[in-house]
Amino acid sequence: MARAVRFDRYGGIEELKVVEVPTPTAGPGQVVVEVVAAGINPGEAKIRTGALHERWPATFPSGQGTDFSGRIAEVGSGVGGIRVGDEVLGFTDDRAGHATHVVVPAEQVTAKPAGLDWDVAGALYVAGTTAFAAVRAVDAQQADTVAVSGAAGGVGSIVVQLLRARGVTVLGIASEANHDWLRKIGVIPVAYGEGLADRIRAVAPDGVDAFIDTFGADYVELAIELGIAVERIDTIINWEAAAKYGVKTEGNAAAGTIDVLAELAELAAAGTVQVPIAAVYPLDKVQEAYRELEQQHTRGKIVLHP
Repeated sequence: MARAVRFDRYGGIEELKVVEVPTPTAGPGQVVVEVVAAGINPGEAKIRTGALHERWPATFPSGQGTDFSGRIAEVGSGVGGIRVGDEVLGFTDDRAGHATHVVVPAEQVTAKPAGLDWDVAGALYVAGTTAFAAVRAVDAQQADTVAVSGAAGGVGSIVVQLLRARGVTVLGIASEANHDWLRKIGVIPVAYGEGLADRIRAVAPDGVDAFIDTFGADYVELAIELGIAVERIDTIINWEAAAKYGVKTEGNAAAGTIDVLAELAELAAAGTVQVPIAAVYPLDKVQEAYRELEQQHTRGKIVLHP
């Protein structure tokens, strides 16, 4: 038997449990991965509460998790180029990554670079491809100044590094506890809270060219106040504000391909992009992992170890 996270109804963290389930088997074109690490994401918490029911409804009992890294445990018929024991990272569209084993189409895994940490590999897909899409959406160029909300979070921490890799001047909006880390990676930190617009104008007197919102709240309105063109504002979370002002909402769905994941894995293995791991929890402590995540103050990613 395998073990997997489940919840039987919408609700709080207490709805999460770990249960025994039949070990998945590989059908034609599929592989089974024995999971080493699996990232958790804010969107999964919102799905569990029912906040995203209209957009992404759950059926019960529901599993959880999209990101994972691990070793190939079984290969289905018709799959070439993959062998049992291969080290991979990938994604599932079946909310099944928070488990000891996951079955996915073979095209949803890619080889884990030898130098890539298991935890980083297991937390890369959702945050990484979302960050990739957001940077592309605002058409960030070397001469630009771009502000990023939630700059030390799971997605934001990758966004700011992808921007810096393009030579962009980056303003990272984050708590003061994360300012030293942001400076180390070449980002200009700006404390959030009252007076933020004035602080941004002070560090960017020539203006801000684009804005990427990874947090929500009133950041789309802030970007509008700063005079940024709507086509150069992207929010990955505030769809209501996006509809009101006509800004972009490009995220994981716009770049969630195995080719983008493979590219990000190589960048992470080379050290071009660092993925901070805020905490690691065993699968049985999934409630504690989400409790920390939902405080919204983590730097980087939280990972489960099945």
